[in-house]
Amino acid sequence: MSDADVLHTLLDEAAAAVPDDRVALTSATGSLTYGELAAATVTAAHRLRHEGVRRGDRVVISTPDPLAAAVAVHAASRTGALFSVLHEQVRGRPLEHVLTDCEPAVMVTDDPEAAATAAAHGVRVLAPQGLREPAPDRGESGGRPLPGDRPLPGDGPLSVDGACLIYTSGTTSLPKAVVCTHQQMLFAARAIHSALGYRADDVVHSPLPLSFDYGLYQVFLTFLARARLHLGSVAEAGPPLLRSLERSGATVLASVPSVTDRLAWLVRRARRPPRLRLLTNTGAALDPGTVAALREAIPTLKVQLMYGLTECKRTTIMPPDGDLERPGSSGRALPGTEVFVVDEDGTRLPPGEVGQFVVRGPHVMAGYWRRPELTAERFPRADGLFPELRTGDYGWLDEDGYLYFSGRRDDLYKERGFRVSATEVEAAARRVAEVADAAVLTPGPRTGGRAVLVAVTPLDPADVLDRMRGFIEEYKIPRRCVPVAALPTNGNGKVDRRALADLVDAGTSGRAGTGARTRTEADADDSVTTDRKG
Repeated sequence: MSDADVLHTLLDEAAAAVPDDRVALTSATGSLTYGELAAATVTAAHRLRHEGVRRGDRVVISTPDPLAAAVAVHAASRTGALFSVLHEQVRGRPLEHVLTDCEPAVMVTDDPEAAATAAAHGVRVLAPQGLREPAPDRGESGGRPLPGDRPLPGDGPLSVDGACLIYTSGTTSLPKAVVCTHQQMLFAARAIHSALGYRADDVVHSPLPLSFDYGLYQVFLTFLARARLHLGSVAEAGPPLLRSLERSGATVLASVPSVTDRLAWLVRRARRPPRLRLLTNTGAALDPGTVAALREAIPTLKVQLMYGLTECKRTTIMPPDGDLERPGSSGRALPGTEVFVVDEDGTRLPPGEVGQFVVRGPHVMAGYWRRPELTAERFPRADGLFPELRTGDYGWLDEDGYLYFSGRRDDLYKERGFRVSATEVEAAARRVAEVADAAVLTPGPRTGGRAVLVAVTPLDPADVLDRMRGFIEEYKIPRRCVPVAALPTNGNGKVDRRALADLVDAGTSGRAGTGARTRTEADADDSVTTDRKG
């Protein structure tokens, strides 16, 4: 095994440094100490090797059990394979796209439907519990790995090797995978840890699945702090959230706006507040009223706001409670990195001027899997040096380097904690029989903060949303659908989003605008339930 600084060394170093009984991870399915987790990942790595996984191969992981996912992630790292954790709702055609795109050697899943899809694509399937079983050539041996231990035959990964593929929505109708190397992920995790300062006595509560990179990085941040991580679930987004925070003894909550908003509502009605000392937020801006309500209800709480993209993991972080001094800011660049603003020609702009954010530093990821043209566009090399990231996000910096976000260039949006592409949703709607055309209005003041699907169709709105489930993950399906006779277009033949919003307003209020159907649109809050990914 190589002595390179690679992802699973975070676990090995923590396991070597803490007492044998120090708990690393807990969830509804159980708990694992640092030693148990490290040993389990060694056993699982040998199992992957026995199944034919080699350095550079891909391992796709899909399971609702977060402990099993954590074991599989680190087992893949030990073998030198690239892991990709998928949300358990990724089935059907979205899953087929991933399997075709990354051509995994193994899929780890306990979902019969996903397993059948993988088998149909010639991918070997391994149940998560199978990773806990020693490979035939290992017997019952294994044990707790230490730094420098060489538990696997053959060459291990280098720090510059790929560690992870994170599938993310984009401006095309199909998700693309961001390639993350070991050294890029380690730099990002360590830089974030230096800004957030998780402590060894912390209990970090994360209701976010490991398929979401912010949820995944909670594992690495916990290991760096030698702390304990409670891996929650979306079922805790309502009233169970307070009970879970209390039972786990959580001191840190890794949150997204939908969770934070719900927490603020809950704590105003709680008999006693949770003992949180820190709340971190990413995914979208928090409402100032929400933050104020949390601070009033939980006097011990500090809040750290952040901004980032999968392509560089984290861009900026505010100091604790820094929003009180600089309202509206998302913070400063991570230590050892740089964020600046450019105009349409790529020229750097001075403080206060709005332009596109560009990110430089060791956390800028390697590019997109098998997408050289898109990689060259989003990760250009400046002056022949290392790639920088053109984020597609716009805003400005103040004189002290604090970032203020204005908006996105492309069609990406956040809803219910998920990063979603309007183009991907529109493409899925068009696959529904009897839907002639479709467009998405992204969340904003005119949509009540929710995405709205506008469809040219004779179908009932609820039927449109229901039939989309075969073409796209459920959590990406908008909660509202408005049927219209035609989509308004501008002089260039493109959908006129402003006219479309007017059309939706007219239909919603009962005033039949041009092309609007007179029936009421569907609000599918009850018919489309989803996990929260962030």
